[in-house]
Amino acid sequence: MGITRSSAPTARLLDLTRLVRRAGRPLTGVDRVEKAYLDHLLTVETPLFGLVRSALGFLLLDRAGCAALQRALDTGTFDAPDRLSRLKRGLDGPRAGAESLLRRVCIDRSLTVRLGAMLRRHLPAGTHYLNVGHSNLTDRVIAAVRTVRDSRIAVMIHDTIPLDFPQFQRPETAAAFGPFLNRASRQADLILCNSEHTRQDILRHAAPLTPKCLVAHLGVSVPRPGPAPAGPWDGHPYFVCVGTIEPRKNHTLLLDLWEEIPEAHLLVCGSRGWENDKVFARLDARPARVHELPNLPDAALFGLVDNSNGLLFPSLAEGYGLPPIEAAALGVPVLCNDLPVYREVLGDIPVYADVSDRYLWAHQIHRLATLGRRDVGMRNPGGWGPPTWEAHFKTVLTMI
Repeated sequence: MGITRSSAPTARLLDLTRLVRRAGRPLTGVDRVEKAYLDHLLTVETPLFGLVRSALGFLLLDRAGCAALQRALDTGTFDAPDRLSRLKRGLDGPRAGAESLLRRVCIDRSLTVRLGAMLRRHLPAGTHYLNVGHSNLTDRVIAAVRTVRDSRIAVMIHDTIPLDFPQFQRPETAAAFGPFLNRASRQADLILCNSEHTRQDILRHAAPLTPKCLVAHLGVSVPRPGPAPAGPWDGHPYFVCVGTIEPRKNHTLLLDLWEEIPEAHLLVCGSRGWENDKVFARLDARPARVHELPNLPDAALFGLVDNSNGLLFPSLAEGYGLPPIEAAALGVPVLCNDLPVYREVLGDIPVYADVSDRYLWAHQIHRLATLGRRDVGMRNPGGWGPPTWEAHFKTVLTMI
């Protein structure tokens, strides 16, 4: 289906619920996208508002409030929890502090039943609502936004993994995703897709509905490596595996292989996720030449990647998956599972190895460890460069 350009928005309303809920934690891939939208929309002239569903109702931010949240996220400095946050049980400190900050700087707040009235008080007709974080897209929120005259709604769907691979998800995530996708397919004016592969998956699950979809590859800034943390791997070949330690990322393959790779170290860089007790137990046993490094600052993480013999990414499913793209942007060899999204975004740059072929994985790791990065180099036909946020927003913001 063709997509026609919409009329220019009079204002944009960016949903910032996910970033606030995860305040103080290392940013995941989806978090980084919502933060990129916040950063970029603060630089454009179109009036900007932010919507946050807090633990105690909705908060509406103007541009100054959005900028205050940006500064707090960049510095990791939030307010001390206020009285309302202290009354709400179960809030961790950074989230409580972030919500306290936003209650102080917001232009208005409301309970759910009064959300539409609050939006109508402040948002001009023709406002475009963007939700890129898989959070807060409820029927009530959509209905409230629709009470603003000539409003439009754009929703980013990062992947359909909860439907295609429910065994890799928390039960509550898999159960909620189907209604989320159906809601977006029926009620959004535009669905933003991070890849053509994701677009095809969305249309397959949405059928017989045919929602309007727009493909825009996510931007990947060239990482800025800092000093790499020292460890037993210094002076030896080593590889990195970046990502949350969850079943979908398939750390089991690497742990199995590493018993046969005496010449190199494996650095597992990521926080522990869910439903992965067997892998956690293996890591707790401290296998030889395997090192778990959670919660590294970006500069330290990229320093390790930049000095490594290669990035290993045996993930079983991805909607986009930033680590291989970031490694390729640094010129680091990438060995990854043969997934459609990497054929689409990276072409022939990685070494592809099906995760069912353990011999091929072992062979390629031995090869990279023996030759070293400088001797292997990175296959880069045509002078490939990573997708940019500039190109992403040029595509998206002409449509919504």
